[in-house]
Amino acid sequence: MASNDAKGKGPLLASLVNPTPQTSMTDAPTHRSDPLTGSVSRGTGNNDPSPRSTSNSRKSNQTLKLVALVLAVYLGLGTVCFYLLEPQMTGHKTNEIIDAVYFCIVTMATVGYGDIVPNSVLSKLIVCVFAFAGMALVALGLTKAVDYFMKKQADLLINALHMDQNSSEAKYEKNYKGVKYKCLVVIIIILMLMIVGTAVLATVEKLDLIDAFYCVSVTITTLGYGDKSFKTERGRIFAVFWILTSTIFVAQFLCYITELHVQRGQRELVKQVLSQKITNKDLEAADLDKDKSVELAEFIVDRLKKMEKISEDDIADIKKEFGKRDVNKSNTLTESDLPQSTQAEN
Repeated sequence: MASNDAKGKGPLLASLVNPTPQTSMTDAPTHRSDPLTGSVSRGTGNNDPSPRSTSNSRKSNQTLKLVALVLAVYLGLGTVCFYLLEPQMTGHKTNEIIDAVYFCIVTMATVGYGDIVPNSVLSKLIVCVFAFAGMALVALGLTKAVDYFMKKQADLLINALHMDQNSSEAKYEKNYKGVKYKCLVVIIIILMLMIVGTAVLATVEKLDLIDAFYCVSVTITTLGYGDKSFKTERGRIFAVFWILTSTIFVAQFLCYITELHVQRGQRELVKQVLSQKITNKDLEAADLDKDKSVELAEFIVDRLKKMEKISEDDIADIKKEFGKRDVNKSNTLTESDLPQSTQAEN
């Protein structure tokens, strides 16, 4: 780097090596020749919900509704099918409708006690279909968890762009403690479900406490050995709701544990990147437009890449999107680049 260039950006690099609160991303120069850095330097720096955040929230709600709808359809069709196939099912039976719903729940949750099993070609084929459909339903539920993590990643990126290090640290600690609190609440709920399940098995199914706790444990972990299960009508009515609720909360617990691990790992990576000494090689790598000068937006993008919050592919996609929106090819986005309908709304 030329000495004049280094001198001209001294305050910037000093503030990044020894971070101090920044007022706003709008303080960064906006006359950039590079589309990406020009767009980043125009960050707003306020805390208003972004369209992306609102969109993620809307998609999350839609996913929940879709999961609930598919679950209702799955249980409805399963109940009808296995009620009609009742003569072709063997095992310990109680009430036809209750047994049909119970069998659907046990199949979907992959518990598989084996206390009711198909005993004909047709019933076995339909069970195969419902078994795979249950797995698809679980996979659909997992997309909710993926959407949740993606939203968290987007929030971390936005916070990194619009907040100083102290504020970001405080927000991270708040989020981390929030997840730990949620995880603790879920653990308490799971323990309560285990206690209630043990009590019902002991009183309704007449199992001793050890066998009741054993049945609860192999059920809630979806092992379902089958030597102990719900065999009475009242017990199966309880099991329909208990197994479904337990499965959901165990999945939620695993989701929170994963999030805590991911957040801890990301934070360690961020600290490692921010504590690294800056060399000439680092400055050259951060100089996106190769003008021998690293501005704030360029440095932020470089740090985010090293923190693995964005990748080269992400940057390429953003540049491509910027190029499409930059109608007049001025390497800046202005009101003239907006569609006529959007301008009219504004």
